[in-house]
Formats: sequence, C-alpha cells, structure tokens
Amino acid sequence: MTIDPDHPVVPGELAELRRRLDVAYARVEGGLALLSHRTEETDKEVDDLSARVVALEHARWPLPAVAVLATVGALVVTIWQALGR
Repeated sequence: MTIDPDHPVVPGELAELRRRLDVAYARVEGGLALLSHRTEETDKEVDDLSARVVALEHARWPLPAVAVLATVGALVVTIWQALGR
C-alpha cells in the first residue's frame, strides 16, 4: 500500500476514529440493552394481562345461564301478576 505524501496518515486521526468508533459501539450496545430490558418488561406485562383475562373468563356467567335466569324471573313476575289480580 502506498501512502500519498500530500496526505500523511496522522496517528492522532486514527486515535480519533477509534474513539468515535468506540462511542458509536457503546451507543449501539446501550440501545440494545435498553430494548432488551423493555422487551422483558413487556413480556411480563403481557403474561400478567393474560392471567387476568383467563381469570375474568372463568369468573363470568355464561350467556345461556343469564338468559334462563331472565326468563324464569319474567315467568315468576307474570304468574305473580296473574294471581294477584
């Protein structure tokens, strides 16, 4: 490799390039660490929400049971009104 005599490579410039590369690498590593942490937190939140949804699904009344209760209630009110008059 030949070096142009008009533009000699200065060790200070190489040191500056290395420093910039180190700073950029540290930035990328920091960003990846932050994304990894946020991903873990999001996974925990999704798991918690999934557990809550499952608990709510098991605690809810099925629609046919609610319909039967409403029908029986209406029948009782109708019989009560018919016998009361």
